[in-house]
Amino acid sequence: MDATFDLREHTADVGIGASGPTLDSVFGALGDGLAAAQCDSIPADGERFSFSLIAESREALLFDYLDQLIYERDVRLVLPVDNRITIDPGEEWRLDASSRGVPLEAVEAREVKAVTYSEMRIEEVENGWEAYVVLDV
Repeated sequence: MDATFDLREHTADVGIGASGPTLDSVFGALGDGLAAAQCDSIPADGERFSFSLIAESREALLFDYLDQLIYERDVRLVLPVDNRITIDPGEEWRLDASSRGVPLEAVEAREVKAVTYSEMRIEEVENGWEAYVVLDV
C-alpha cells in the first residue's frame, strides 16, 4: 500500500494529513501534499533533483524537509512533486530525497509561505505511520 495524503482546512492555513506503511512513504506523501496545496493540476514534465538533510529529531527532519521543498521552489522556480524519500534514523536523523521539479511557468500555483510546528505530529500506528502538519498560506 502506498502512502496517501489529504488536505484539511485550518483557519487561515492548510493542514496536510498523511498515512502510509513506512515513515519514508509518509514524508513523501506530505511533500506531495505540499505540492497539492499549491497547485490543482500537475503536468508530467520536469527534471528530477536530489538533496539530503540531517536533523536532531523526526519532527525537526519533517520541518526541514518541507521547508527545503519550499526553498527549492523559490530558488529553482519549480514545484517539487513525485517526492521519494529515504530516512535513516540514527543519532542524527538523515533524509535523502529526490523530487521532480515541474517548472512554475507550467502551473498555476498558489503560494505556501512556510511550514509550521503548530499541531505537527508524527506517530507510528498499527498499520504503519501517520503524520499531520500545518502550512502557512
